[in-house]
Amino acid sequence: MSELFEDMRVGTLRAKNRLVRAATYEALATEDGRITPELQAVYEELAAGGVGTVIVGYAYVTPDEQPNPRMLSICDDALVPAYRALVEAAHAHGAAIVSQIVYGGSATKLDPPSARILGPSAVPHPKTGIVPVEATTADLCALASAFADAAARAQAAGFDGVELHAAHGYLLSQFLNPLLNRRADAYGGSLENRARFLLEVVDAVRARVGTTFPLLVKLNSSDGVDGGLTEDDSLAVAKLLAAHGVSAIEVSGAWRACRMRDFDGEPFFAAYARRLARAVDIPVILTGGNRSVAAMERLVREDGIAGFGLCRPLICEPDLPRRWQADPHAKPRCISCNGCSTTSGHRCLLPARE
Repeated sequence: MSELFEDMRVGTLRAKNRLVRAATYEALATEDGRITPELQAVYEELAAGGVGTVIVGYAYVTPDEQPNPRMLSICDDALVPAYRALVEAAHAHGAAIVSQIVYGGSATKLDPPSARILGPSAVPHPKTGIVPVEATTADLCALASAFADAAARAQAAGFDGVELHAAHGYLLSQFLNPLLNRRADAYGGSLENRARFLLEVVDAVRARVGTTFPLLVKLNSSDGVDGGLTEDDSLAVAKLLAAHGVSAIEVSGAWRACRMRDFDGEPFFAAYARRLARAVDIPVILTGGNRSVAAMERLVREDGIAGFGLCRPLICEPDLPRRWQADPHAKPRCISCNGCSTTSGHRCLLPARE
């Protein structure tokens, strides 16, 4: 059997294969972050398509801060029953399912943005230009509790795990980035200080959900800009996360590197993932540019990579895992044109497969 279709284990999570649907923003929730029938259908189609694990597109953890319009919320206990129905539908198709939670901060695309946006420092975000309010220690304590409450709701809904989004310029990754974190207190300066808030969130979540509930962290391999988080910094943070009881790390990075149309079989952040897998004793999930079964099998066999996240290929072909299982040489239809990011519901622009 192909290494790609072996079970993947992340703590108590048991997935039927190593393919992971990386969390994706669909913009299909209600304005106040509730699951809609259309969004439910997207996840059921993914689960039915054969992917081993579905990571549900990010959900905001506080009611006063919504990073993007029509994204999911997980900041109210009243949302748990709808999430439970989503989990049960995924499980019915044999897929594990994980909730991703986030505080966006100044990376918001909401227009107008939330009234009060917290950040590590009052520094304009390089993409949005938004200047956040520098979070006080009381703010950070409240945010850590909000993440913990959100994780507890995910656990109550029956999710197989929860993932903290600490990549792609959102708040948790902003604290790691010295360009955005210019604090002079215990949360700024050295890498250990810049990682402090992320580790406090991890500890708060662990205190609420226990030591066995799978807790993943999505982490940039680097910020991809001079003066930002480097790969060596990221490796050091990953070691701290592992020491604080994180169950797995999903590797990501600067997404401008992911607009290529031609793939030579090497995923975008594979070199970093190799280093990471040697540095920590927890599973590493590699996201970005996974288009070749042979390349992924080699990364499992030679480098110990535990799983592989896919986003755009599964937007194009939700049943790609089944196709790959039947024919490991099958070429994905996705050309990484990013056209899906411009459509309502993030739909593929290519004509349907005949």
